[in-house]
Formats: sequence, C-alpha cells, structure tokens
Amino acid sequence: MLIDTAMRLMGVGQLLLMALVAARSGAPAPIRRATIALLVCVAAYLAIVSPALQLWRSAAWPVIQIFSLNAPLALWVFAHLIFERPIDKRLFALALGVTLIDWMLFTHALYVTHQRPVAAGAVQHGIAFLLAVHAIVIAIANRGDDLLEKRRMFRLGFVIVVGVQTLGIVVVESVYDLLRTDIWLMLLQSGTALIAILAFGAAMLTANAELLFDKAAPPPPRAPLSPAEHVLKQKLDAAMAAHIHREPGLGIGVLAGKLGVPEHRLRALINQRLGYRNFSDFLNSHRIADAKAWLGDPARVDLPVLTLAMDLGYGSLAPFNRAFRDATGTSPSEYRRAAILDPEKG
Repeated sequence: MLIDTAMRLMGVGQLLLMALVAARSGAPAPIRRATIALLVCVAAYLAIVSPALQLWRSAAWPVIQIFSLNAPLALWVFAHLIFERPIDKRLFALALGVTLIDWMLFTHALYVTHQRPVAAGAVQHGIAFLLAVHAIVIAIANRGDDLLEKRRMFRLGFVIVVGVQTLGIVVVESVYDLLRTDIWLMLLQSGTALIAILAFGAAMLTANAELLFDKAAPPPPRAPLSPAEHVLKQKLDAAMAAHIHREPGLGIGVLAGKLGVPEHRLRALINQRLGYRNFSDFLNSHRIADAKAWLGDPARVDLPVLTLAMDLGYGSLAPFNRAFRDATGTSPSEYRRAAILDPEKG
C-alpha cells in the first residue's frame, strides 16, 4: 500500500508540474485552459481513489471529487481543441450536466445515506467510456493533419494513452466492486499511470512547448529553398493550379502520392517553408481563395452556397462555413452580398 501511495503522489506532483508549465506557456488561452483542466482532473482521480490517503475524510473531498469525475470530459474537450475540431455545445452541456448530477448523488451518499449510489456510478462509467472512445476516435481520425512529425505523434500518443487509461479504469471499476482495494489492482493502476505520466512529462518539460500546441512567437526567418525543395514546390504549385485541392477527402498522404514524393518531405515543405501550421490550413487557403472568387462572380450569383462548398471539396456546409468565417471574419452569404452589391468593399 505504501508503494501504491508513493507512486500516486509522484504522479500527482508530475501532473501539477506539467499544469504549471502549460499555464506559463504561450499557447492560445482555450488550449492552455483545457490542458490545465485535464492534468488537474487526472491528478484528482489519482489521489481520490487512493485508500491510504483517505480523502473522503477531508473537507476538500467534494472539490477533489468533482475534478475527478470530470476527467473524461476534460479529455474530450482537450482532444477537440488540440486537433482543432468544433465542440458540440449540446453534447458538452449534457455530459457536464450528468456529471454534476452524479457528483451530487455521490456527495449525498457520503454525507447522508452512507450507501454507494450504484445507478450514479453506472451512468458515470457509461459517460466516461463514451467520451474516452470519442476522444480516441478524434485523435486517430485527425492524426495526419499536423505537419510537424514529432508534435503529431506526441499529440496522438497523449490522447490515446489517456483515453486507454480511462477505458481501463472504467472496465475494471465496472467489473470489480468500486470500493474494492485489491493491492494488485491499485498497483497496476498507479504503476501504469506513473509510467505514462513520467514519459509524457519528460517530453513536455524538456522539449519545446510545441509538442502540445503552437507558441505565439513569430516564426524564424526562412532560408532560401534548396534545389530539391524548389522542384517539389513547383510540383505542388502545378497541382494546386490544376485544382487538386478541390478533391473531397484529400489528405497529405494522398497528395504526396499524387506528386510522387515522400510524405515527410511534403510535410516539411508546407510547414517549414510555406509556413502553414497544419495541412487543413494549407488546403483551406486554396479552397477559400476559390470560394471568394466564386462568391464575387456575378455569373455564379445563383449558385447555392451548399453546391459551392461541395464543389470545393467540403463534405458538408458546416465545415465550409466555419473555415470561411475563420479566414474572412464573415459568412459566405454575407461576403457574397458585399462583393456583388459593393465590389470595391467586397
């Protein structure tokens, strides 16, 4: 039991140190807050399930418990932000609401009934399972978008490891009695968690903050293109001029195959030489340029925005609207109105 407690306390300390590093980083505020929330929530869970610490006797138990219960939701939000996926606010509100209700039931059980709320535990396990699975799916589905290989693998591994840990905890706590404290289960959980925390913590604390997010610092000046890079850029420019960016579902691996070049070379060119953070930004820059031209073309004034979005390679209207607003600060319909009615301002 002493070894289990020591490993948990080491893990909590490392997580809080990582949260401090994230708080002092130059990451965008939403990603910084999500990272801190995830790390603190995981630390709360590690501490609250330790039988030796007996935090249920502490007046701080309700606060620690609510952070602990929200760890899967924090992972879900973190995965959306780190892979730049839009968060469904209705799903977020639903998950948060259910978690808060479970927290109240757990608190009532501790201080009033002194009986474990079985139904609340089952619901919480179900929510945690679904959130963790969805976070892993997001990470895998968007694993190829980031152009920096080291950061791409770190982000993917970070979300998958935390997600798998969450799934393991849910399965074990569902199969075994939640209040059982078999030493082998406790050691397995604390040991695997500590190994993962130390590995990711070492990478995060010793490497650049860009492993998790982009710094706000301006990019360094770029050296002239090498002959090989110049030839590759000519191939890329020719492909863009042939409107390859309008192909639905175009990924960097597919584009590299069409150009007949290794994927890592194309990633390096787009990121380090052309200055794009990820492949989606590069692709959207060409698609939105076409969209602006089409929306301002009187001959296409009757072309529905949905048709335009599909012709540009977007799978639906929502991602096109989001990308267009991010690039221009306005919706496609508003842009068309301004471009047609007042060409000088449009």
